[in-house]
Amino acid sequence: HVQQVESGGGSVQAGGSLSLSCVASGNTSSIFSMGWFRQGARNERVGDAAVDVDGLISYADSVKGRFAFSKDNAKNTLYLQMNGLKSEDSAMYYCAARNLPGCNAWSGFNDWGQGTQVTVS
Repeated sequence: HVQQVESGGGSVQAGGSLSLSCVASGNTSSIFSMGWFRQGARNERVGDAAVDVDGLISYADSVKGRFAFSKDNAKNTLYLQMNGLKSEDSAMYYCAARNLPGCNAWSGFNDWGQGTQVTVS
């Protein structure tokens, strides 16, 4: 299993920016993909950005052009730079990992962090 610890959430005004970080530990060599997901008022967990082991990055349409995903392999750390934040971006953000490719960019993630709250007013 892989453990993730997220940080960087907080409160920001609409149009502002936040940068989230996720440090992965444990069996990181087994990771096929890592990603950022959000869980908002509807209580549905949806993907924002994900990267596969071959470096292919996927973004949800709702965040393209606003969010940027990056990874520091040496530090086993993921980052999500969020710019142009909107009130609808308010959610708990989770870092997740999967060790096999899923049916799409967002399925099959089975290791989750504890989340970090982002509030946009």
